[in-house]
Amino acid sequence: MIVGVDLGTTNCAVGVWRDGRAELIPNSLGHLLTPSAVSLDEATGEVLVGLPARERQTTHPKHTASAFKRYMGSAKAIRLGGRDFLPEELSALVLQRLKADAEAYLGHPVTEAVITVPAYFNDKQRKATRRAGQLAGLKVERLLNEPTAAALAYGIHQLADESRFLVFDLGGGTFDVSILEIFDGVIEVRASTGDNRLGGEDFNAVLIDHFRGATGAALADHAHEPAVVERLRAAAERTRRALTEQAAATMAVTWNDQTHEREIAAEDFETLCAPLLTRLKEPVLRSLRDSGLRAEELAEVVLVGGATRMPVVRRTVTRMFGRFPSNAVNPDEAVAMGAAVQAGLKARDAALKEVVLTDVCPYTLGVDTVERAPNGQVRSGVFSPVLERNTVIPASRVQSYSTAHDYQRQVNLQIYQGESRVCADNIRLGAVDVPVPSAPAGEVGIEVRFTYDVNGLLEVDVHVPATGERRELVIVEEDGLSPEELETRRAALAGLKHHPRENDVNAAVLARAGRCYEAMLGDRRQYVGHLIAKFEAVLDGQDPREVERARGELSGALDALDGETWL
Repeated sequence: MIVGVDLGTTNCAVGVWRDGRAELIPNSLGHLLTPSAVSLDEATGEVLVGLPARERQTTHPKHTASAFKRYMGSAKAIRLGGRDFLPEELSALVLQRLKADAEAYLGHPVTEAVITVPAYFNDKQRKATRRAGQLAGLKVERLLNEPTAAALAYGIHQLADESRFLVFDLGGGTFDVSILEIFDGVIEVRASTGDNRLGGEDFNAVLIDHFRGATGAALADHAHEPAVVERLRAAAERTRRALTEQAAATMAVTWNDQTHEREIAAEDFETLCAPLLTRLKEPVLRSLRDSGLRAEELAEVVLVGGATRMPVVRRTVTRMFGRFPSNAVNPDEAVAMGAAVQAGLKARDAALKEVVLTDVCPYTLGVDTVERAPNGQVRSGVFSPVLERNTVIPASRVQSYSTAHDYQRQVNLQIYQGESRVCADNIRLGAVDVPVPSAPAGEVGIEVRFTYDVNGLLEVDVHVPATGERRELVIVEEDGLSPEELETRRAALAGLKHHPRENDVNAAVLARAGRCYEAMLGDRRQYVGHLIAKFEAVLDGQDPREVERARGELSGALDALDGETWL
């Protein structure tokens, strides 16, 4: 069976297409969203995923990780306890849990998946995401751009109409903009652009910086301690969410038996976020330019991603377009719903047989060239586009070049991805060498063809017409793992001891209680300690009905102290 997965920075979700509709799958706690967090329990050696892990982040910061999607495609090692993990390995642990949740809910093995990625994810980030799926034991049938997935969720019921709309997707760690058109059962992406380093986490960082400045030296000596960093992150997240519904909120952090507080008004938050809100505008303008459309030609502006719930973001979008954005889709669920629709398309479900989806290459692909200025000066490292951004895919384009130096015997073709004219400012994807006949500069021609498919696989074909010499390179394999290496890493992850799904609800409430105990002082701390001891005593009795009753009491008491659990 094939499922659709929204592998988000903050939360993940998994869905399936069945009985003619997309359906999200609840996890072991009954929630549709699973926090993108992984923790190692130092006492048992078990891996916890989702809410139980996220609740441990402030109390066990050296054993817990979240927001690792931001490092996908990099070699950054994330240390949990005494073990290092790559970002795709942590993502694989999350995908394993989503796979188990889907299998428990559907009653069938899940072997394939459509996994969403930010539209502006580069080649290395896409490959890392595919590896994460493989490490989780999934065949990744398709990497689907997140705003395209959201457009599927939004547009699947409007296929009879002709419409143009913009998807504004601001998640926990990334920002994407896509413009789409619906006509005759076709959902066509006209343009995609974005910013991979802009999301809810950056708005949290603004609050953290402001809070540190307001509290002066009180936390300065401990500002970089993992426990303080995570408490600040958690407090900022809660404050930002509170400001979604309130005119002001109090940000509070307890450290060394002292509680530090600062009230933040919504207007002040908007002022603090002004640089981030400005960064939201350029991708929107670029997508309009690339699509050849004017803002007034769009029927709707659709908001996607949890960070679009912030009033400051909604006001910014309203000002940009001179109208209110659409609330037609659930911003937290739209991407997963669209991934489920794409899974149905992959499975060739009869209800979707008339649906056609086209997508675009979100970035420019090209080669490193040498340029001779009018004064005769030679400049190297100049980016020459072969396949322009927002070309409809699959696509194949060819460009002709010639040798740059007298009597050179070989051309080393460097392949880049990006929008800068300077190759050094773009992302190097690979290189291919091709022999050429010795001749004066400019006399030997070279044809370079780029072929790009819907999964982001780039094939480069270099042809020398004078000799018939040809070289080919499939970029997706350049730094991929061999089957043996992949199996070794998969076996290492499989060897970890996984926390039982059926115990997730107890682990989550205990982790939350532990967080509350550390965050509170005086009588409230003693009260929470009493609640924990009482619940642990009931757990030791192993009576399921008593455990359920006691868990409900503990959760209710924590809600009264801490507010309801957020996802």
